[in-house]
Amino acid sequence: MIQVENTPNPESLKFLSEQIISETGTEEFQKSDIENISNAFIKELLNFKGVELVLLSKNFLSVKKDKTVSWNELKPMVISHLNHYFENNKNPILETKNNLKKNVSAGDDETIEKIKEVLDTKIRPAVEKDGGDIKFKSFKAGVVKVELQGSCSGCPSSLVTLKQGVQNLLKHYVKEVNSVEAN
Repeated sequence: MIQVENTPNPESLKFLSEQIISETGTEEFQKSDIENISNAFIKELLNFKGVELVLLSKNFLSVKKDKTVSWNELKPMVISHLNHYFENNKNPILETKNNLKKNVSAGDDETIEKIKEVLDTKIRPAVEKDGGDIKFKSFKAGVVKVELQGSCSGCPSSLVTLKQGVQNLLKHYVKEVNSVEAN
């Protein structure tokens, strides 16, 4: 059964599944990159009229649309596409090919490890509730650069989320952080 939730972005909806959608963590796919996408499910979804972006996570996917199509038209198509996939496949849409790697990489300094840990444990779960994701990009001279994905990408409230939510939490838990910027 697929449940649908609104997100703070009116051009984006979150589709929740009881099935595992992605074993590989959160991944974003954009219509502009469709020629580089090999996954048939994602390619078909991006070919739906008006679909700009698809974000897949463990138990949900977010779809961001443009203004040329209404949710009344698109929502049943997405639900049907998901249901059809899981009726015919036992495996997740995105499967792990090898062991899942942790967000922290060898060679990260202690400050970057702390930043990634706060993003993973305190911030990502809240952002995922709104159908999005946040990715660490860099840390230099007190400035953390992150990328907002899925429903958060282009959302009117994303700048407020970034400054009041993400920046305040990171500054609280990681003293070396002075500010946070979208990459």
